[in-house]
Amino acid sequence: MAEFDVIVIGGGPGGYVCAIRCAQLGLKTACVEGRETLGGTCLNVGCIPSKALLHATHSLHEAEHNFAKMGLKGKSPSVDWDQMQSYKQDVVDGNTKGIEFLFKKNKVTWLKGWGSIPAAGQVKVGEDVHTAKNIIVASGSVPSSLPGIDVDEDTIVTSTGALSLKKIPKSVVVIGAGVIGLEMGSVYKRLGADVTVVEFLDAITPGMDAEVARSFQKMLTKQGINFVMGAAVQGVSKGKNKNTVTYKLRKDESEASIDAEVVLVATGRKPYTDGLGLEALGVELEKRGQIKIDDHWQTSVKGIYAIGDAVVGPMLAHKAEDEGMAVAEVVAGKHGHVNYGVIPGVIYSSPEVASVGKTEEQLKEEGRAYKVGKFSFMGNARAKAIFQGDGFVKILADKATDRILGAHIIGPCAGDLIHEICVAMEFGASAQDLALTCHAHPTYSEAVREAALACGDGAIHA
Repeated sequence: MAEFDVIVIGGGPGGYVCAIRCAQLGLKTACVEGRETLGGTCLNVGCIPSKALLHATHSLHEAEHNFAKMGLKGKSPSVDWDQMQSYKQDVVDGNTKGIEFLFKKNKVTWLKGWGSIPAAGQVKVGEDVHTAKNIIVASGSVPSSLPGIDVDEDTIVTSTGALSLKKIPKSVVVIGAGVIGLEMGSVYKRLGADVTVVEFLDAITPGMDAEVARSFQKMLTKQGINFVMGAAVQGVSKGKNKNTVTYKLRKDESEASIDAEVVLVATGRKPYTDGLGLEALGVELEKRGQIKIDDHWQTSVKGIYAIGDAVVGPMLAHKAEDEGMAVAEVVAGKHGHVNYGVIPGVIYSSPEVASVGKTEEQLKEEGRAYKVGKFSFMGNARAKAIFQGDGFVKILADKATDRILGAHIIGPCAGDLIHEICVAMEFGASAQDLALTCHAHPTYSEAVREAALACGDGAIHA
C-alpha cells in the first residue's frame, strides 16, 4: 500500500495535466492508467491520430488540385495506406513517450492498471490498494451508439476503428454530422471514398452558429460529401461485402437505405465511469450519467473530485486540461478557476471551423442587443494565395458596450486565429480594442482585425 496526497484516475488530457500540476504544487501524486500508453483517448485514438490523417490527406488534396496552379507539375502522389498508418502511429508514439517523460521529470507515479474506489480515500489498482487524501476522477468518455447497430470496429466502426481501417474503403456512410464524423468523412473523401453523412437533425454540427453551419455544409458538399438530413437511422445490417444503413426521413416518415463498405457511427460520446464503484460510494450522478460536482469540482463525497468528459460540459480535451489544472489548485489550497464562457471549439477540416462564446441564436434567445462584424477571406490576400478565400470571420459584440460576446471563423487556420479573440474575451476587450491593434501583413489574422473594424465604422478591404 502506498500513500499519496492525490491520486488521479485516468491518464488522458485532463488526468495527466492534473497530475503534473499537482506535482508542481508540491503534492505527492499518482496517476492510474490501464492503457499501455498515457494520453487517453485523445492522444491514442482521437485528437492526435485524426489530425495526422487530416494533415496527410490535405497534403494529398493540395497535390491533386492546387500544385499545378502554382507551377508544381508532375504526377500526383499515390497513397501507401500502410505507410500513412505508420506515420500516424509515429506521431502518437512520440507524444505518448513525451508524457511518460514529463511524469518522470515531475515525479508523478504511474500506477499501471484499471482503478476503482472501494472507499473514500482509497484507490484499488489490480490487487493493490493505495490511499490518498484526494481522489480526482478523470476517466474520460467512450463512443455512444444507437439501437440496432452492432459495432465490430472492422467495417461498422466508431472513431477508434475509423482511424485504423485495414484498407481505404470505396464507400463510407457516416452516421452523425458532428465534429468527429465530418473530420473522418473528410479524410476518406480525400482518399477517394464515396462519403455520405446521415444526420438526424436538419443542420450539421449541432450548437454551431447557424450561418457558419450552413456555409460549412455548402463547402463540404462542394468537396463531394453527400448529406442526408433529418434522417433517423433505424439500423445497420452487415453483409458479406457491404453494410446497409436503413433510415426514416422525419419529414414524411418514408424509409430508405444506403449501402457502404464501411459505416462510421459518430453519434457522440458518453462518460466512462464503469467499474469505478461510484454508486456504491454514494457519488451522485446527473441524468445523463455524468458525475455531479460542485463549483470546486468536488463530488457529493468529500475528497473525491471529477473533471473532463466525466462531468457536464463540452467533451473537449482543452476543457479537461483547464479543469485538471484548476482542481489541482483547489486541492493544493489555492484558488482554481475555469472560464466556461471562453472555451473554443475547433473542427480540423479544410477549411477549419472555430468558435468561442455566444452564437447569434443564443444572443437572440437571451434577448440581448448585439452587433455583427463580418469579413470574408476573399478580402484577405494571404488566404487567396493558398486558394482558401471561401469563408469568413464573424465577431459578435454588445451593441451598447462593444464588448466581444462571441466569434465564429470558417477559413484557413481558424483553429489558431480564434485564440486572439479568446484572449480578448478573457480580458473583457471590446471589438474596437481588436480593431486598434496592429496586425502584420500579409497574415490570415488580418481578417480578424477587419471583422473587428466591421463592428464599428466598417472594414477596410470589404
